[in-house]
Amino acid sequence: MSALKDLKQVVAEHSHTVGATQKLPDSWAFKQLDANSVRRAAILMLFGSADGRGLTQNADPADLDLLFVERAETLRSHAGQISFPGGGIDPEDASETDAALREAWEETGVQTSGIEVLGQLAATELPVSNFIVTPVLGWWHTESAVFPVDPGESAGVFRAPVAHLLDPRNRVLGVVQRGGRKFSAPAFEYEGRVIWGFTAMVADKLFNELGWTRPWSPKREIRML
Repeated sequence: MSALKDLKQVVAEHSHTVGATQKLPDSWAFKQLDANSVRRAAILMLFGSADGRGLTQNADPADLDLLFVERAETLRSHAGQISFPGGGIDPEDASETDAALREAWEETGVQTSGIEVLGQLAATELPVSNFIVTPVLGWWHTESAVFPVDPGESAGVFRAPVAHLLDPRNRVLGVVQRGGRKFSAPAFEYEGRVIWGFTAMVADKLFNELGWTRPWSPKREIRML
């Protein structure tokens, strides 16, 4: 089965969870969501061509890459962390998909006309910033240049090959100490960066559901905070 078919199948499976939300695993649940002030957000998981030649309908997982944003060090929350393009859903956004595409364009300059939206994954609670986040999957059939549109928000924009992320040598366990407790979750290393936290958990879960994950050892830990 091609990567595109795999992605569409997972989206179809998630279509049964519309309206429901998932919780983070206990190993990464620092706090509870505040139902009185929770906001909704959307992120774009954009799959492009790792070799720059463009995607075909029969592309394999090894042919793909993912688009990421490196947040500016000056931001008040999640400074310097790696994330998928995305942000809060505004009143003028017609849907989670519209919000994800708008935020991706605002952050990376990507031309959204070149993206086929495959669908949404189940929304997930993110208590640390009090958001419920919906991942939107995109297939980048006609690529355009990407760059940090606002340096005050984004220090960089980069694309990481899926094959690199799935390589067991690049898999680690990100560890955080909070209130005398140890929290841990899967993370990825890429060119001196560590993709961890919510972003890594969403990617790890998707790779598992797609059946793309290769066995890796969680014994190698990296202290994140």
